[in-house]
Amino acid sequence: MRILLVEDDCLLGASTRQGLEQDGFLVDWVADGSAATTATRTQQYDVIVLDLGLPGVSGDQLLRTWRARRERTPIVVLTARGLVADRVSMLESGADDYLVKPFDLLELCARFRAVTRRAAGESGNSFECGELKLFPWPRVVTWQGKKVEVTSTEFCLLETLLRNRSRVLTRRQLEEALHGWDDDSQSNAIEVHIHHLRRKTSRDLIQTVRGTGYCLAHERASC
Repeated sequence: MRILLVEDDCLLGASTRQGLEQDGFLVDWVADGSAATTATRTQQYDVIVLDLGLPGVSGDQLLRTWRARRERTPIVVLTARGLVADRVSMLESGADDYLVKPFDLLELCARFRAVTRRAAGESGNSFECGELKLFPWPRVVTWQGKKVEVTSTEFCLLETLLRNRSRVLTRRQLEEALHGWDDDSQSNAIEVHIHHLRRKTSRDLIQTVRGTGYCLAHERASC
């Protein structure tokens, strides 16, 4: 899961990013509204974590601007403002969730999983596609009811395909979902990971759409 963290406090931003990355998330951290605007225009995120007290363009303004332009990415507001009126205002403006500082990292991660499940139309604690089932927490994959041992990168790849199972994703989109801004991945890495996943599950689970990219086998798997 790729997250945009918008937080101007250097210590809090660094510790939050480190904690999220240790929990398996891919995090891009920016410290102001302008950088956040640029990031959302150039990269697709699964969740945006938004502080309100930002320099320049405030988090309140960013939230309203994104929703006005129909940005559908789930947004979790993370702020020191704890009044009921503040929470109501942000939720009415389009925030999907609201967490008051200081916060517990485990709770923040749980809220990520909750808002992304809702965004994907899932009501349970897992993503399913035919005989494939993925549990974001704990990070477990099963195929035909049996646990499949996957690497963290393979897990992230499967999760990305499941969250976007109504779409065909290009190799570039998958690379951006798996690697950070500064990551210099090998050109054939996606193909290698897909080959390993097919070997561990089924050769028909992930389909290659020639000239376009990859998707889960919706019709065959009856997702």
